Amino acid sequence: MTRIVAGSAGGRTLKVPPAGTRPTSERVREALFSRLDHLGVVRGARVLDLYAGSGALGLEAASRGAAEVVAVEAAKAAAALCRANAAQVGLADRVRVVATRAERYLGGDPPGGPFDLVLADPPYDLGGLDEVLAALVLPGWLAPGAVVVVERAGRSGEPVWPDGLTPDGEKTYGDTTLWFATTAGDPR
Repeated sequence: MTRIVAGSAGGRTLKVPPAGTRPTSERVREALFSRLDHLGVVRGARVLDLYAGSGALGLEAASRGAAEVVAVEAAKAAAALCRANAAQVGLADRVRVVATRAERYLGGDPPGGPFDLVLADPPYDLGGLDEVLAALVLPGWLAPGAVVVVERAGRSGEPVWPDGLTPDGEKTYGDTTLWFATTAGDPR
């Protein structure tokens, strides 16, 4: 069972697609958002949730006070489930789901201004993450002091961070590693 850990929708359960996604475990989400809350980057933030799946990461951010979440998911069934989850937990007014590939979404102009927090949880065997990270540092996508978090299998190794993103540590939980990077400048 997947559920929101904390915030306005804390304890509410989420449906997950029967196949094709790997929802972030509750333990990892709790640790991730504990760090992000400590850094002060969630409340009032514009959040981009790439490879959203069921929406667990983006919905957790919205539950904890993010002003807006854009959840990008290529699989149409998973995107529909993400929309349904947002409505079911009462966060649909702050969560917009875009059914497209991350690369395609980042190929356009950033809608609504830069993002303060990016959560990228691609399938562990997916290629192309380097190109996605490179697109994020193009003008307009990231606010000064933005935080980017990439979730990968520990065996995958650190992502290749493009110029404009400075590595800011990692944390491993079982087979899952969270990699952190930040942009230059003062946070929101």
